[in-house]
Amino acid sequence: MISILDVSAAIEIILNKEKAERFNREVMGSSWVIAPDLFVSEISNVLWKYCKAKLISHRDCIEYAEEGMRLIDDFADSRELWKEALGEGIKRNHSIYDMFYAVLARRNDGVLITNDGPLAEICEKSKIAVCH
Repeated sequence: MISILDVSAAIEIILNKEKAERFNREVMGSSWVIAPDLFVSEISNVLWKYCKAKLISHRDCIEYAEEGMRLIDDFADSRELWKEALGEGIKRNHSIYDMFYAVLARRNDGVLITNDGPLAEICEKSKIAVCH
């Protein structure tokens, strides 16, 4: 099984939140875990916000970011996905960042692992497999 892991699900896993076990089981059961390369900046930014809010330390911020990136086997080049992601975002009036993950899942006949409810709904309507 090919899985596309988005940052919302990765954060659940690395911070051992409510859905961590389910999402981690999906990741561990996958033959290939991929994400668009924007995953790196997104996870860094989310963890910076946790650090800024003093919910995690500077050291933990770095370690969690590294742990999140280790969950991904390969990163897809956003330059190969942008036009389709932009078109889908315009059609669906939804964040282009999210559409990168949906497009990558569709292109690879993969399962999108996400904790983002609206994105999961879009994927379900588009017949893209989703774990949420």
